[in-house]
Amino acid sequence: MTIEINEELRAYIDPLTEDEYAALERSLLAEGCRDALVLWGDVLVDGHNRHGICKKHGIEFRTVQNTAFKTMDDVRLWMIDNHLGRRSISDFQRGVLALRKKEILLEKLKTQEPPAPPQDGGSSEPLVPEKVSPMVSRGAIAKAARLSTATVSQIEKIQKSAAPELVAAVKSGTISINAAAAVSSLPDEQQRAAVAGGKKELRQAAKLVRESKAPPKPVVTEVADDGVPMSTDVIALNRTIQALTEENASLRQKVAHLTIALKEARAEG
Repeated sequence: MTIEINEELRAYIDPLTEDEYAALERSLLAEGCRDALVLWGDVLVDGHNRHGICKKHGIEFRTVQNTAFKTMDDVRLWMIDNHLGRRSISDFQRGVLALRKKEILLEKLKTQEPPAPPQDGGSSEPLVPEKVSPMVSRGAIAKAARLSTATVSQIEKIQKSAAPELVAAVKSGTISINAAAAVSSLPDEQQRAAVAGGKKELRQAAKLVRESKAPPKPVVTEVADDGVPMSTDVIALNRTIQALTEENASLRQKVAHLTIALKEARAEG
């Protein structure tokens, strides 16, 4: 049997960690290869790790043809859906795969001919292929990845702006997706420096980025008679007016005392 290894397909999904690979090897040695490898013609689509381990140890394996594939994009979409259905992948990996699916479907929309317009004078709105368009929305992408739309947006930002070192930190779990999205807005050099500093430095960098983008909060310490909070400037002005009013009253009192004293002095003279 001839099995062709397509390097692009083998690298399309993140490779197993050393521990995961070792666990798979132990399982195959103990139980054999129970699941068939998936082929498209001679091209191996699913089971690259199992194929390599079976060849290494002389373990027998079965293959099955997927006749539904017509293009390489069909293969990629199948690989994405297959991995999204697994529980072992991280949230970041889910988001990356779902975003890849979105890109493929968008390309399909560009190349797919739209359906013919109705001949009975019906709606003139542009028609979109029903099998493709629903998956392109951000909500559908998030649902496919079993993530929130906010998390998918953060993963998209990381993909576009994060330095390779920061991406590796997210994949390893050193930094959360939320924090990594914040740090990714920094210049690459600062991102690398934060990663080199470890978890504490990464958390501090994310905190500083969030604080720099947060709107300034007015300092309110008093409330007006009508219950409306007063800003610091208004409070300072009110205190100045109060001080001047009290000073004016004190001066008036002194003038009154001087006037009385002057009248008494004239009366005695």
